[in-house]
Amino acid sequence: MPKSVIIPAGSSAPLAPFVPGTLADGVVYVSGTLAFDQHNNVLFADDPKAQTRHVLETIRKVIETAGGTMADVTFNSIFITDWKNYAAINEIYAEFFPGDKPA
Repeated sequence: MPKSVIIPAGSSAPLAPFVPGTLADGVVYVSGTLAFDQHNNVLFADDPKAQTRHVLETIRKVIETAGGTMADVTFNSIFITDWKNYAAINEIYAEFFPGDKPA
């Protein structure tokens, strides 16, 4: 099965042996994404909205590099370390998915 590696311009080197995304059979797979800078330092440590925005912008770059849009996202997983941030995370999430939401 042919696949294409997706590495948006300006991407930082991952912490582990994987790439930001892969395109296979018309489906884009995005690797786990964290709020890190290009030197793998945590960004916005005390700002869940800024972290969420950074992560979703990174995901958007992978999807757009592969030729898609955020409206094409059908599924994602979010891991929350502190439930007090749930509302803030969802506020930003809703900005990136204003129409039909992913599963």
